[in-house]
Amino acid sequence: MIPDDIREQLQNIIKGELQKGSTDSCTTIRNVLCKSFGTSPTVKSEFESKAIIKEEQVGFLKSYAQKENLWLRSLPPGSQYLTEGGESKVFLSEDARSVIKVNDAGYYATWTEYFNSLLLHNLIFDNTAYSLLGFVEADEKLFAVIQQPFVEGDQASLDHIEGFLNFNGFEKTRRQDYYNREFGLALEDMHDENVLAKSEVLFFIDTVFYIM
Repeated sequence: MIPDDIREQLQNIIKGELQKGSTDSCTTIRNVLCKSFGTSPTVKSEFESKAIIKEEQVGFLKSYAQKENLWLRSLPPGSQYLTEGGESKVFLSEDARSVIKVNDAGYYATWTEYFNSLLLHNLIFDNTAYSLLGFVEADEKLFAVIQQPFVEGDQASLDHIEGFLNFNGFEKTRRQDYYNREFGLALEDMHDENVLAKSEVLFFIDTVFYIM
């Protein structure tokens, strides 16, 4: 079950409140976006209508990253390309201890939603927590560069994934999508390639959260 202190932090994010006491870059960026652009639940039918907000956020984030030393001209030296999916290009760090993901927030209507999702992931799945290295631009698009511990393991079984999520209050809605009624959180695309198992411990390496 999700501990009470984590539940309180989850509720703060869901309510759109600023996260206090954390100094990591993911939290900092999410807080400044909330201050400047507000926050609202995900309404997928409004995805396209929020494109203007997202474009405004691109300019804001570029300016902020340049002032705060978060603007990257390249990926960390020695990064080795591994694979890519619908959301990210994935690289292995030079020391092979972490993966680096380059993400354009394409699954989200706004950059605020993207950073909300990262913070929710870090609270619920802290053994694969993300950290923000910075931002890059390629082909006139903005990308967040995030880092996550590298995990060697086997693909988790769908039954194991479902049992774990059910225990933590997430019920399957369709295919591999889940919903937590207490928090109003959707967690999507939890198929076996996005979750690894090692010594019976699950490692959620790719998650997509929406505050509904």
